Amino acid sequence: MADRPDPARVVADVGVLTADLFVDGDAREALDRVRSHTWVDLVASDPLLERTEQVVARLADSDLAADHRERLEAERVAVEHPADDHPALASAYRGEAAHLLSYDEDLGSPQAGLSLQSRVSVSVRSPDAFARLFDPESLYEAVEGGAYPGPDRDPRE
Repeated sequence: MADRPDPARVVADVGVLTADLFVDGDAREALDRVRSHTWVDLVASDPLLERTEQVVARLADSDLAADHRERLEAERVAVEHPADDHPALASAYRGEAAHLLSYDEDLGSPQAGLSLQSRVSVSVRSPDAFARLFDPESLYEAVEGGAYPGPDRDPRE
């Protein structure tokens, strides 16, 4: 593992990945910011995608769930982790991601932050907070160098 997480790597937990599919709201806005830039990576393990697929199948149907998983598999950076690990946290740790998007208030609490800091350096934020704070221009300068060219990909394709 790297000493520092990659600020251009983002993990979204099951709730955020599911909300992105069904609701035109903060989850979609946050993930569209990620998908709009080829140099920003969405990191996800197979167990994270499997749990997301299960939730989508319960809320809609198995065909939509399979299609959603296929799209996520195509756009993610895949990571592996032990089966009993929390899929989103483990994806962040194994994928060296600096950001974890979650609606889980316990995961984003100060107590959880203190507990996590000794194991993994990750910023847990709600999707709306991430969307408000994500600054692709300054991030581009830090991770890629040079002038920010703007979004370079259609997030809806």
